[in-house]
Amino acid sequence: MTIADKISDSFLRLFSDKKIRAIEKFAVIFALFGFMMHLLIIFLSDIGIINHAAFNQPSGNYISAIYTPFSFLLIYEVFLFLVYLPKSFTKSIGKQYEIMSLIVLRRIFKDISFFDMKHLSGFLDNNTDLLFDMLSILVLFFLIGIFYRLKKRQPHVESEGDIKNFVTVKRVISMMLVPVLVVMALFSFGNWFWEVITYREFQQFPLSDINNVFYDIFFSILIFVDVFILIISFLYTHYYSQLVRNSGFVISTILIRISFTAPHLTSLFLVELSVIFGVLILLIYNFFLKEEGKGDQEESDLISQTTP
Repeated sequence: MTIADKISDSFLRLFSDKKIRAIEKFAVIFALFGFMMHLLIIFLSDIGIINHAAFNQPSGNYISAIYTPFSFLLIYEVFLFLVYLPKSFTKSIGKQYEIMSLIVLRRIFKDISFFDMKHLSGFLDNNTDLLFDMLSILVLFFLIGIFYRLKKRQPHVESEGDIKNFVTVKRVISMMLVPVLVVMALFSFGNWFWEVITYREFQQFPLSDINNVFYDIFFSILIFVDVFILIISFLYTHYYSQLVRNSGFVISTILIRISFTAPHLTSLFLVELSVIFGVLILLIYNFFLKEEGKGDQEESDLISQTTP
């Protein structure tokens, strides 16, 4: 066996159905534990035992604790991305969209925790971010549903090369990403946690946005991963439509990465534009496959008619 084959076998063992279910249980347990710990911190802050500037929020506002379990579920979604990467480029892109939609959804829970029921007269002025996030998650949820529906309707395409080798290459990439993402996650969240611990109320710089911690670097790496897979795919297909589709998915990932450095409304627009672009790319790709299939069938019929 080659080194690539050994790594591929390691991928199958690491990401077996049994291991995935076990990791899913751990993710749920950590999410519940984080939720309970966050509730406890809010309670201790409420009664004055904890007095830290980073935990200052409206008294008794326990809704903000919902934010924590979503952080653990997001990490689990990143793990699922590694699982789907070798199986389907389209599915892995869909998983990227899911991760971004969950980031927006998590931000909604954070915004709701600061919702002021006593001053509803200024609701629109004081809660524009919340309203745009709520509208955005509806749009994203709808678009992702369309994306998966289009994926399900993709016509079958026969590979022009050894697809097994292509899958092996993608498994190797996925396995290489495991330690990289683990180290990045520990460093990013550890650094953010240290910021929280050392935060002072009147310090010059605010806390880093938790929505950008780790995930901006994660999507930066995905750009290069997608480009690498795109280049390798040239060895296994000469279909124009498939090459354009894969290139379009790379553009979609770049738009998501740019959204992390943009202002709030621009960020939402870029995320939605990314998913819209992916949906349209997949829609046109399906159309091309059907037309190419018809062309091949017509050519085959013509040859059979002219053959004695």
